[in-house]
Amino acid sequence: QPNAMGGREVGGLANQLAAHMELNSPEAVDRVGRFWGSDNVATSAGYKAVDLFEAIEQGKVKAIWIMGTNPAVSLPNADQVVRSLKKCPLVVVSDCMAHTDTVALANVCLPATGWSEKNGTVTNSERRISRQRSLLPPSGEAKPDWWIISEVAKRMGYEQAFTYDHPYEIFKEHAELSGFENNGSRAFDISQLQDLDLKSYDALKPQQW
Repeated sequence: QPNAMGGREVGGLANQLAAHMELNSPEAVDRVGRFWGSDNVATSAGYKAVDLFEAIEQGKVKAIWIMGTNPAVSLPNADQVVRSLKKCPLVVVSDCMAHTDTVALANVCLPATGWSEKNGTVTNSERRISRQRSLLPPSGEAKPDWWIISEVAKRMGYEQAFTYDHPYEIFKEHAELSGFENNGSRAFDISQLQDLDLKSYDALKPQQW
């Protein structure tokens, strides 16, 4: 999988903080909070994919933002996923495809860039970080995922935390967090990359941590 590890690195799992830090560690929660200047950091696991749609159907979750996936087709028990999305008061979908089974159930659709239009990094399952360079300009009104998230965050009142103009700024912050108060006890540490300039980032060669 091209970004199997990348999603884990940035806290994309429901039971893990960014930079592979553990939710059940008060020290890790405090560390992440201090790094980002936030006193509101998750301290318990969220719902995993299948559990999430069960929670929506039970009315425990009122809003969902689905990015770059089509759970109405790809998840087990697809009929339940469809029922859940029909019941959910707010369904937001970011996708590069205008017509999918999940998009058809959305209240809000945000056009996102496709794989050939993306610019950033991916980390595969052997922990190898590679630059992903766009081959084509974005189609129509499509925007990168990081830009979409940043713009929504700004409108929610978090302007100072989402001032990014380029994915390389996000990567540098990600690298810095991996080394923040890391005395060697955390295996994930790419802090040697936190001072890359834009030219060096653009030329970054695949490397394994």
